[in-house]
Amino acid sequence: MPLTNEQKKQYKSIGHDLKPVLMVAGNGLSEGVLAELDRALVDHELIKVQIKLEDRDDRRAVIEELCKQGRAELVQTIGKMALIYRKNPQPNKQLSNIHRYK
Repeated sequence: MPLTNEQKKQYKSIGHDLKPVLMVAGNGLSEGVLAELDRALVDHELIKVQIKLEDRDDRRAVIEELCKQGRAELVQTIGKMALIYRKNPQPNKQLSNIHRYK
């Protein structure tokens, strides 16, 4: 289900203070990167990802592929940073960025 504008606004304000938990370099999306993406989304629900690519179109393609592979929603992209969200049906209240900032 796509995020509403109100949810995006709330998640952007939460994401402003987050540090990137995943960094993707020029060698692309390996199994390790995708496994870490899944683990981070399960634990935190809302994560910041840094894409270390110079070309804007390449960054956009990597972000789209991350969202597709991670079954997640893109909340926001600013430069080389992307904010990604995937709802966890049973979130850990101590780890979830959504629950910690409410």
